[in-house]
Order: sequence, then structure tokens, then C-alpha cells
Amino acid sequence: MPRGAHPDRPLSLRGRWLRQDLGLLVGAAGTSVVGALLVWSATHESAGTAYLFRHLLNTVIGVGLAVGVTRLGHQGLRLIAPWLYGLSLLGLIAVLTPLGVTINGSRSWIPVVAGFTVQPSEFAKIGLALVLAFVFADRWERQVAPSSRDVVLGWVLAAVPVALIMLQPDLGSAIVLGALAFVVIAIAGAPRRWIAGVGLVAVGLVVAALTTPLLSDYQRDRLLSFANPSADPQGIGYQTRQVRLAIGSGGWNGQGFMEGRQTQGGFIPYQLNDFIFSVAGEELGFIGAAGLLILLSFIVIRVFVVAGRAGDAFGRFVGVGVGTWLAFQVFQNVGMNLGVMPVTGLPLPFVSYGGSSMFASWLAIGVVNAAYAAGHRDRV
Repeated sequence: MPRGAHPDRPLSLRGRWLRQDLGLLVGAAGTSVVGALLVWSATHESAGTAYLFRHLLNTVIGVGLAVGVTRLGHQGLRLIAPWLYGLSLLGLIAVLTPLGVTINGSRSWIPVVAGFTVQPSEFAKIGLALVLAFVFADRWERQVAPSSRDVVLGWVLAAVPVALIMLQPDLGSAIVLGALAFVVIAIAGAPRRWIAGVGLVAVGLVVAALTTPLLSDYQRDRLLSFANPSADPQGIGYQTRQVRLAIGSGGWNGQGFMEGRQTQGGFIPYQLNDFIFSVAGEELGFIGAAGLLILLSFIVIRVFVVAGRAGDAFGRFVGVGVGTWLAFQVFQNVGMNLGVMPVTGLPLPFVSYGGSSMFASWLAIGVVNAAYAAGHRDRV
């Protein structure tokens, strides 16, 4: 072989590709493209291709963030997890200052430039998933059950962002963080008495949110409107009724892309955000909506598979946290579109229009992909 040749270079390139979870990346990219088409259909009558291009731009930026996180590496993420968590808390504090703006009764956004806004609660999800994995991974790897002190620390780390988010207030995001923490701490081996006690406290907090001034009247009505939308047909119940009408009229095959009467008539407020699933139900029908759910389910299941096969506890706990977050959010968003869950304002991951949601979802993919790459490094 001539001097200076590098016979291993093609194998090294092949190895780098094999250390990427291509199925997860392709699934997330495909779902994002479907979301772009649905957003386009919901907005083209009023805004042409403006939201389509913005959604695609958000997707490209999100993919770039995922690539950057993957290149940072599994161990790099483990080292900076507390710092990322701290940054997410700073964002939640900043939104409560004059930097934040109130939209629909919730002070959840910080304006940036050119009409773009940042929603810190979306990034708090990835920050919490990383810091909980950081806290519990060491004991798991030493095969030591978490002590009461560890469990208390885990719940304090979860309670701080939840409390800050409830000050906005944003019950939907707070519940997602609570579910994420509950599952990770339970998987880490917390005593059953802690799990039961925290579960009861969580139920009590939800009841308090619905029966006390913790939430604004607008948000409380929004949460309860799913049970009886006809009680306020010209107000908060109007949106829920229109969404049900749109999905119900889709039938098996739908009314056709960009042909939905409710969607194209602009009868559903904020359809490109919280109720983007109704576009699929009306225009693509049961078959198309089910196809979208299969794509989202594939992403969630793949995340849990990566978690189960992770080479260390940090990767496992991060995967469990991300999988719980995505699964709960898909369930809640689709449920409120179908009228079986309260309206909480949670976006559909990779599908709803919104930069913060898209960036956070792709950051989650990058984190999980980094765990996958770490677990396959020695197999290539």
C-alpha cells in the first residue's frame, strides 16, 4: 500500500453515519415538513407563503441546533447540564420582568426581532431533562438507590421552573415539566411513598388551579370549555366547537389539501399553533390524521428505544425525560383537538407553528441522538 494512504478514512466516514440515529432524524424531519404544509394550508389565504417560509426556517435552525448538540457529545452535555438548567431558569425569570409580554392572559414570551418571540418555558423542558439525568445518573451507575436527599433535590429542581411557569401562568407547560420529573425520578428508583405523595400533591395543585385565582379567568374558562363548549358559543367555546366541526367533517379521506371549509374560511382562531391537528383532520381525513399520529408515535417510541439501549444512566434518564415530554405533549394536544382534554395551549411537537417549540423539539432530538452516538461508538 502506498505511503500516505489512509485506508480507514472511508470506514471512519461510514462509522460517523452509523453512529447517528437516522430513523429518529428522518422521522423528525418528515414530521416537520408535514407541519409546514399544514401551517401553509391554515395561513395561505391570509398571509400567502409567509408562515410556510418561517416554519421551514425554524426547522432548518432546529436541525442546526440538533447537529450542534450531537457534535458537543454525550459527555459534554453531561458536564454542562447544570449550566443549561441555570440558563433556562434565567429565561423563566426574564419573562416575568418588563422584557416579557402578555398574550392571551399569559406572560410567556420575550420579543426578539422582526416579530419573532422566544418562549423560555419550551427550553426549560430540555434543561430539566438534562439536570435530572445529571443528578441521578451517578448513583444509578454505582448501583446505589437514590436517597431521600437525592429525591428531594430532584423535586426541588423540578419545582423551581414549575413555580416560575405558574407565575406566568402557563398550566400546560407546568404539567409537562411535572410529568417529566415524575417519570424520571420514579425510573431512578425513588421510594414508592415519594411517588404516591408527589402524585397526590400534583392532583391537588391541578384542582387548585381550576378552583382558585391561581389562573386568570380566561385561562380557567379555556381549560373547562372542552366539557361544554356550547355554554359560551360566541366566546371561549366557539374555538372548541369549530375544531370539533372541522375534524368531524373530514371523514375517512378528508376534504382535500387546502380545501377544508373551516380551515380555509378562517373559522378557527390560532389554528396554526394549538389546533394545527384540526387541519389534518379536516383536509386529510382520518387516514391522513392517523398517518401524522404514526409519525409522532414513531419519534416517541424511538426515543424510548434509545433510552433503553443507552450505554450509561445519563443517556437513559435523558431519553426517558425527553420521551415523556414528547409523549405527554402529543397526547394533550391531540386530545384537546378531539375535545377529550382541556385546552392548555400546548403545541404539537414539530408540527405547530412556533420557533421556540420547534427549537426545543430539535434540541431534544439532538440530545437523544448524542446518547445514541455514545452507545454505538464502540460498535462501529
